[in-house]
Amino acid sequence: MRAFCLRLALPVVFISIGSLLTGTVAAIDLAEQAPEVYEVRPGDTLWSIAGRFLRDPWRWPEVWEANDAVGDPNLIYPGERLRLTQVGGEPRVRRDWTQGGGDGMRTVRLHPRVRTSALDAPVPTIPVASIAPFLSQPWVADSDDIKRVPYVVGFPDDRTIAGPYDAVFVRRIPTTQVVEFEILRPGDPLRDPDNNRILGYEATFIANAVLERTGDPAILRVTSAEREVAIGDRVIPASLEAPLENFLPRPGPAGTRGRIISVMNGVTQIGQYDIVVLNLGQRDRLVAGSVFEIFRGGERTRDEVRDGTASWNWREQSPLDGAFWMGEDWSFAGWLRDAPDPNTPLPLHAELEHDRTTYVRPFQRAGILMVFRTFERVSFALVLNARTAIRVGDQVEPPES
Repeated sequence: MRAFCLRLALPVVFISIGSLLTGTVAAIDLAEQAPEVYEVRPGDTLWSIAGRFLRDPWRWPEVWEANDAVGDPNLIYPGERLRLTQVGGEPRVRRDWTQGGGDGMRTVRLHPRVRTSALDAPVPTIPVASIAPFLSQPWVADSDDIKRVPYVVGFPDDRTIAGPYDAVFVRRIPTTQVVEFEILRPGDPLRDPDNNRILGYEATFIANAVLERTGDPAILRVTSAEREVAIGDRVIPASLEAPLENFLPRPGPAGTRGRIISVMNGVTQIGQYDIVVLNLGQRDRLVAGSVFEIFRGGERTRDEVRDGTASWNWREQSPLDGAFWMGEDWSFAGWLRDAPDPNTPLPLHAELEHDRTTYVRPFQRAGILMVFRTFERVSFALVLNARTAIRVGDQVEPPES
């Protein structure tokens, strides 16, 4: 592993931060087998490119050196070459203009493909397609008021569901002050696993719709849908905010610790590019781009050797010895009745537990995630890297910088 002491350089892709980052920073580890030259390919992201050069991709701004003399220094495009060099004895990653005559023109190699995109489309920070549906829709309600907003009450022609271009009947929309709506499906409350307090309410995005007629019921026309509209779905004014499309990865606020409290799309084993909900939000100073490491561990686990499940040292412990049943390693846990079976119960008797039959599983790094949308008390985050299976309840904290 190679490590160098770096000074903060110029902006990261898309966001100019040169006026904010100055001074000297700690040594940065380069990735194993970091290339000297890398050609940007279609489908690359800033995160994947940074991971080729750095062990910690979120530290990309500290090594990126743009060439102000040629084009826009804040953008990287497919076909460009990036070179790992040293300037004044310090490493830098910069554009390589030695190819193509050095005239400052980008060379983009064309490949046959069915679906095309603009040649001047810059490389995004992360795979935005993975989170696109979550960037504009209000997926978390701060309170259960969403259950009291207008709702879908029925459909024409006695249908049971509706899709794009179908009409839906909605209870009580009296004015035309708002004509664009979003249809949501209320979900379960999001609870803080540490104190069981409600942090918000999940609200699954269903469809977009426009108002055709006010009344009780009013008539809405579905314009686009992620899922079928059903009776009971809630209707709220559409968000007109322009969604964020690019992010500046940065470590989360120092000293912040949180947990994964939910995962979207109904999966149980969380992996790369899955979307999770954290019990941290704007009140914890999180912003779009906050990076956290994921840790597994901390739970109490049974010691199968000490409790005798895996082995039993018959030389040292015998059921004929009173210490086996009432030794100092045992403690009173409560009273049992109708055990082991209600049909053949034993009299009321004490439940004893061995004081040393569990251990606390040590924490281990399991992956990296990046927050992309924040609410007051919770946030959505995208898992960018998963070393092992990740689960709801795993802990997160900012990486060391």
